[in-house]
Amino acid sequence: MAENKRDYYEVLGVDKNASADAIKKAYRKKAMQYHPDRNPGDKEAEAKFKEAGEAYEVLSNEEKRARYDQYGHQGVDPNFNPGFGGFGGGFGGFGDFGDIFGDIFGGGSQRSTANAPRRGENVASRLDLTFEEAAFGAEKEVSATRIENCAACHGTGSADGVIDTCSNCRGTGTVRTTQNFMGMTMQSTAPCPVCGGRGKTIKTPCNTCKGKGKVRRTQKIKVKVPAGVDADQTVRVRGEGCVGSNGGPNGDLLVQISIKRHKIFERDGADVLCELPISFTQAALGAEIEVPTLDGKMTYTIPEGTQSGTTFRLANKGIPYVGNRNRRGDQLLTVVVETPTHLNKEQKDLLRQLDNSLDSSGTPKIKKFFDSVKEFFE
Repeated sequence: MAENKRDYYEVLGVDKNASADAIKKAYRKKAMQYHPDRNPGDKEAEAKFKEAGEAYEVLSNEEKRARYDQYGHQGVDPNFNPGFGGFGGGFGGFGDFGDIFGDIFGGGSQRSTANAPRRGENVASRLDLTFEEAAFGAEKEVSATRIENCAACHGTGSADGVIDTCSNCRGTGTVRTTQNFMGMTMQSTAPCPVCGGRGKTIKTPCNTCKGKGKVRRTQKIKVKVPAGVDADQTVRVRGEGCVGSNGGPNGDLLVQISIKRHKIFERDGADVLCELPISFTQAALGAEIEVPTLDGKMTYTIPEGTQSGTTFRLANKGIPYVGNRNRRGDQLLTVVVETPTHLNKEQKDLLRQLDNSLDSSGTPKIKKFFDSVKEFFE
């Protein structure tokens, strides 16, 4: 919500009189500081990077910046209607000053924006990916319900294509009313009751859309998922949202990502985590073991004397960074030494012989622990 947003000038660290060049330099500095490639896995940095981008999008555009300076965050909302225009109408009958009181009389304070271009609304969908699809990217299809122009009437709302300018509002979509308030004459604007604020009238409405010119449909939309995308991130597909009005641009499709659990791997940012169970003998004597990676199987040498919980790093065997497929995280192999169970008598005797043959130099952690216990009770 707008009230939760920080001031855009504060976000970029510039004052309200900053030049376009100063705003551009400030944005570049913030973008470099918080770019995801420089802060892998840092959610706070990612949020600040997006916040800086949003601020720059508004402040780098003269028209949006002017609306933001006048109305704040709500001024750059595509659906915002500024209501009244101050005292620009003069005081001959109070002009537009009466719009301040429009809501008191139920007339509202809308300006003639019914025919202005409006951006379509965004639509949301969800996409389940496998671990590998999220790691290396994929092209998928999602279902999304959106508002489209009616194909039967080509978005006009008219069955015969005949559209007339509303005679009541003369195409403005609004009408001005005059009312008395405390001895003063007040003027306010409201949507035209004849055309519903559209500024146009249709004699023969389209049967498919009932004269609205738009219909709600569920469509299959292709989504290119970038390599390295993570769970709960959103992929934006430009222009695949609801259709705009009066020539305005379409909204976007926002696809929230979820990732299915993998049987072997887990993920920590761009790193892949994998537990590697090995036997007591392999840990003690060392071994060459075939291990899984996202790129396929590879042989890894476990050194002798490896302890359970030891982690080995396989460089560049992790997940690609979003926007940079040539840079990847690592794979972390954590060894888990499995203690044998269900031993027969012969196996138990052999293990006892091994244990009796070992001196304290072969088990330094055990020696250290019991030395500490002895000191504790002395």
